[in-house]
Amino acid sequence: MTDARPVALRMAYDAAHGGRWTSLHGGGREWLWRGPEPGRHEVRPDDAFVDAGGLEECLPTVRGEPDHGEVWSRPWRSAAPGTVVIERPTFTLTRRITDSGGVVVADYRLAADPGYRFVWAAHALLDLSPAARLDAPTGTPTRLHPEAAALLPPGSWPTGDPWLTGPWPAPAGLTLAGLTLDMFGPDDGTALGAVLLDCARVQVLDGPDRLTLELECAGQPRSTALWRNLGGWPANRPYRSVGIEPMLGAAFDLADAGPDDAAVVPASGEVAWRLTISAHRIH
Repeated sequence: MTDARPVALRMAYDAAHGGRWTSLHGGGREWLWRGPEPGRHEVRPDDAFVDAGGLEECLPTVRGEPDHGEVWSRPWRSAAPGTVVIERPTFTLTRRITDSGGVVVADYRLAADPGYRFVWAAHALLDLSPAARLDAPTGTPTRLHPEAAALLPPGSWPTGDPWLTGPWPAPAGLTLAGLTLDMFGPDDGTALGAVLLDCARVQVLDGPDRLTLELECAGQPRSTALWRNLGGWPANRPYRSVGIEPMLGAAFDLADAGPDDAAVVPASGEVAWRLTISAHRIH
């Protein structure tokens, strides 16, 4: 029988620079990838996104305007140990993180006018080997985004549509270098984004290590976004980065989101959600 033992996780964040998670480590392993782009600490509101790695908080959109949302480029203020707040004209977001039990729990609360629509993602870029894979339920409806069109047979992409939906792990029959999207093999020069719909819990497997991410939120659409960049982006200086991103909503760009594709603030004026991250190691 496989013996999977818990590994205690600890995390660190940088409130002054968008509340970004800078470390998620345990058992001698750092899970968060660090990017090659300099200048993250010099970012000002409305600057272009700087891909420094770690985990960025994306709200109220991921793609679109502003790119990666409004909160990653602004300072958050500390409200209590482990608790930070960012206030914008249309919403206030509070985040409290604990890791005292070796499991990282991030509790969020967004206050806004009833009817306010948003997408949120924990944009976690992970440091994974080519042997890693993403374990999610087979057959999960998965939205491919337009950069995947060039990787499909001609004529496959529906004209004018923002995405193409098919079953995980090979939506629309897509494989890259012989691999389905759940596998992160050697660099193959491709990069694409996908959203696994109604998928609130996934596990990353890499050698003996397991990282589990689970999102809880009542009454809102929950998804897992995937950024699978195996040396295909950016065009001028491509590098490897893999994002596993628990998400409220079902679209990268709030502008593309239909009635059921975004989170919506109810009459109470608040939405609360919880992200839980835990790790195990096979012995």
